[in-house]
Amino acid sequence: MLTRLPVRLAALLPEGRSLPEAVWRRRHAVLLRIAALHALGLGGLSLLTGHSFLASLTGTIAVLVPLPLALPAEFGRELRAAATTVSLIGGSVLLVHLMAGVTEAHFSFFVVVGLVSLYQAWIPFGVALLLTIAHHGILGTLHPHEVFGTTAAQHQPWVWAGIHGGFVLAASLANLAAWRLNEQQGLRDALTGLANRTLLLEEAARLLGRRRGVSVLLVDVDDFKAVNDTRGHGTGDRLLQAVAGRIAGCTRPDDVLARLGGDEFAVVVAGGSSTARAVGARILGAFATPVSVDGRSIVVHLSIGVADTLTAPDRSGETLLRNADLAMYLAKAQGGHRLVVYADGMAEEARSKAELLEDLSAALAGEQLEVHYQPVVSLPRCEITSYEALLRWRHPVRGLVPPGEFVPLAEDSGLIGPIGAWVLREAARQASAWSREAGRPIGMAVNLSPRQLSDDDVVAMVAAVLDETGMAPAQLTLEVTETVLVQDLDRVADRLQALRGLGVRIAIDDFGTGYSSLSYLRRLPADTIKIDRSFVTDLARDDASRTLVASIIELARSLRLDVVAEGVEDGAQHEVLRSLRCSHAQGFLFARPQPAAAQLPGRLPLTGPVATPVPA
Repeated sequence: MLTRLPVRLAALLPEGRSLPEAVWRRRHAVLLRIAALHALGLGGLSLLTGHSFLASLTGTIAVLVPLPLALPAEFGRELRAAATTVSLIGGSVLLVHLMAGVTEAHFSFFVVVGLVSLYQAWIPFGVALLLTIAHHGILGTLHPHEVFGTTAAQHQPWVWAGIHGGFVLAASLANLAAWRLNEQQGLRDALTGLANRTLLLEEAARLLGRRRGVSVLLVDVDDFKAVNDTRGHGTGDRLLQAVAGRIAGCTRPDDVLARLGGDEFAVVVAGGSSTARAVGARILGAFATPVSVDGRSIVVHLSIGVADTLTAPDRSGETLLRNADLAMYLAKAQGGHRLVVYADGMAEEARSKAELLEDLSAALAGEQLEVHYQPVVSLPRCEITSYEALLRWRHPVRGLVPPGEFVPLAEDSGLIGPIGAWVLREAARQASAWSREAGRPIGMAVNLSPRQLSDDDVVAMVAAVLDETGMAPAQLTLEVTETVLVQDLDRVADRLQALRGLGVRIAIDDFGTGYSSLSYLRRLPADTIKIDRSFVTDLARDDASRTLVASIIELARSLRLDVVAEGVEDGAQHEVLRSLRCSHAQGFLFARPQPAAAQLPGRLPLTGPVATPVPA
């Protein structure tokens, strides 16, 4: 119990900011020079007041003795600051004795308090207060005439030691108040009122000094740029304020929440990764429902990275933030709206992604990108009605890079704009060529990314490609993933309607995986829905999947929409889809994606579906 008393007392003291290391070192160097000059000046004063050379030298050395402890960088801040303070207070003690207790000599104690306040820490204040009381009490009892210049003080040294100590304490508190008031400037985010990066790192350093387990969550809003681009920065700011409020409602009283800038937030958690994961799970759960901004609902998805002290060997806030940042980017690369915990090796993975992004920026000009085509067939006759254009990257060193690795990088970096326009142009040219060769129109489906859809020039770009390639608009289907529809339904619907006004068709890809899918269909200008492969996989074995797919097909039929079942890989799935009267299908059972040169326009490479999947 007694051993923990100092820790508990220290916890009661109001704490100020911990100075950045570079600032602390500069201030410490100045105070060291002042302490050394102070000692030398007192030696000279001792000689001038008639003391012997030996006595003067002894006094100077006594004042200098603590300073070697203030020099080594391997010693902690507390020890080095305390040693400097002891030297400065020792100089004040010597001055009082040299001046034979003259009252004005005691003012030097207050000068020292002002100097050591530059450390912005309690230990120098405490050292100054204790040494002042000890000196006045002990030496005032042994040598009252050398300490006090009044008779009352000489007869009651400990009373006057307390009085002098009280003045020193008052001076310390005044400095502390000024320090605390000054530190409030520039430590809060102006938009959300949360802590900023500086305050977050200081609080993290404080927690790291007290606890074994500390974690950091880095929270990033997915596709926030699209909100700013489509609805304006004012709406974006209000969305960030609403997001900050929801995140704050998921944290604990001891946690520290900060906005780092843009759409990035961070939470310092007093606990290990399991505690941080629980906080992160609450945050993700809080955004299961849309956020209301200006009377309109916006679905917000978050990517969260977590790092703890077990994976931060130097136990610094900067390292924790860096590791959490790496984990957060991995969460984004995996599709977003998820939590990833940092593990060894992620730094190397991040460097690899950075190199991949650099190579991707040159891939288009270097003719490394390819378009492969996968047929979409009508059921039950298995005749090709159209193709889907699929982007591929043949890296000169890595070989064929999976789309799941480079497409998210293209999205995040903005490269998806020019790359997507190139894919659309190539696919449109190919569809026109195949149509001429087959003697009938052959449709082409091209994916439109969320970033492309949010671009104000997307309608003009599609119109220009149609005009350039001579492709009939009715032959082109633009596929958009269902998840993009819920970000701003009204604006997305308007943009899709404008595209549809060109005469092109609209398909909703990955149908069934988004938020409240069925409720949006009646408001969207869509022609086709593509049932996600996750529902088709267990179609022949799982009654629930069969019932769900049947419901989607019936719904589409009532809305006069075409249906394409994705990921058909075996004959059993095919038979179920035929029995459910699904209009179209796509998958390895019929054909795998191939370059244009490997395709037979309008015909499958095999006669009818096969019983086993075509190899990927």
